Amino acid sequence: MEAELLLVLSLGFVLGLEHSADADHVVAVSTIVSKNKSLVKSSILGTLWGVGHTFTLLVAGFTVLLFKVTLSDMMRFPFEFAVGIMLVALGVSVLRRSLWDRVHFHRHTHGAQSHIHLHSHRAGESHDHKHTPLLIGMIHGLAGSAVLLLLVLSTLDSLFLGLVYILVFGVGSILGMMGLSAVISLPFILSAERSAKLNRCLRAMSGFLSIGLGILIVLKELNLVGVF
Repeated sequence: MEAELLLVLSLGFVLGLEHSADADHVVAVSTIVSKNKSLVKSSILGTLWGVGHTFTLLVAGFTVLLFKVTLSDMMRFPFEFAVGIMLVALGVSVLRRSLWDRVHFHRHTHGAQSHIHLHSHRAGESHDHKHTPLLIGMIHGLAGSAVLLLLVLSTLDSLFLGLVYILVFGVGSILGMMGLSAVISLPFILSAERSAKLNRCLRAMSGFLSIGLGILIVLKELNLVGVF
């Protein structure tokens, strides 16, 4: 029995690692780390994604196990659709930052005189939002293969075992995304040190990729395109 339990938990950890590498996860995180210049910071952002992802799974899994809720595949639609919309929004945000460098107009008044000047947040750190990867992870927590995890949980009789399984799965996804975030950020970090133009091009590419994948997911969920 102990050997079987260890095998199940090991499988959950491996599946968590694999789950972090889903295409929509990788693309979403690439838009988040694209403006970073630190491997450590990128890893932290990836970790936050994993924490948000695991939190949502724990809440949903607890509900499934406690109330013996049976989930149908139809419940996947709203969450997958939301992921598609989110990817489009992330892509648009990255394009806006990379192509226009987040330039704003500001009016200042000095006594009786006032003037307008341009102000860019391109190099600033104060405008980073640490809650963004957390929220993205939470949305991803109820989409894709995570729904399959919840379907498996609905067959378990032990609340404790189910929650432990989710935690192990979550640890795998956290570690997986932490490493992936660091790897994904490398091209952006290296290009930023060598060429601002190349860095903007890479960021724009990640934005277009995010928009494209988001549109495909939305169209797929609306049955307008086949499975890709």
